[in-house]
Amino acid sequence: MMLKEYRICMPLTVEEYKVGQLYMIAKHSDEQSSNGEGVEVVKNEPCQHEVHGAGQFTEKRIYISNRLPGWIQTMLSKICSFFYVTEKAWNYYPHTFTGERCSFVPKFSIEIETKYENNSGTTDNCLGYSEEDLLQREVLPLDIAFDEISEKHYKESEDPTKFKSAKTDRGPLTAGWRENTKPIMCSYKGTKVRFDVWGLRSRVEDFVHRSIQEILILGHRQAFTWIDEWIDLTIEDVRDFEQKQQEKTNKKVSAGLEGTDSVGTESAQEISAGDGIDPAMLSTGATDVEKVES
Repeated sequence: MMLKEYRICMPLTVEEYKVGQLYMIAKHSDEQSSNGEGVEVVKNEPCQHEVHGAGQFTEKRIYISNRLPGWIQTMLSKICSFFYVTEKAWNYYPHTFTGERCSFVPKFSIEIETKYENNSGTTDNCLGYSEEDLLQREVLPLDIAFDEISEKHYKESEDPTKFKSAKTDRGPLTAGWRENTKPIMCSYKGTKVRFDVWGLRSRVEDFVHRSIQEILILGHRQAFTWIDEWIDLTIEDVRDFEQKQQEKTNKKVSAGLEGTDSVGTESAQEISAGDGIDPAMLSTGATDVEKVES
């Protein structure tokens, strides 16, 4: 198991990001979806936890056939037309738990626990890791302004070093911004990747972490540079926007799936909304829990 704690700062407050996070995820999912590819929302409903209180549970299928390495696509093409993983998330903002699992590759899983705080990433053990986990943890600060993203994801309008908010007067971000910007918040994301296959473990886990880093940087850049689109929304407004985007995204994905066979996590029912699984297990190293976020 490879454990990395990503710390991603943004020039926002935790209170503001409660709306910004939902807006960004809904819009980003729509942008990344097309016929037969992208994110299909299966469930989006309130949930309750005895410790964390009221929250929101979501279950999504992420269709990734054309985004896999060529050798995996070749192998899967012999048994199915489309391939997906299942993402399940419990959002008890500002504390969230997400897990991804794939029944087709049962020894692979991703678990992310996130906490948001109004600081610049200075809390040493924000996620309350055990001494054993702390020995394995690697802390990686990610810079939304100056860490590189792939050319295919780059848009000048989403570049924090060039963006200036008309409504909040924030930006552009300059060198050293995390030390001298107010307001500032940090997403602490403890990410555990497991691939228990001898000979491939380190290579696959390292590849997955690099992919996650790209997603996290992109998502948090978008959350900030889209601020003028969401800063005036209420939580009711953004939930309505989320519902409309999900319907739109589901139509995009399903249009490309009709009449095809897919392999995913349909048989992995041990972690469903009604199973009574404590999402806090995601922070204890449980190996049978399932999903990942921005």
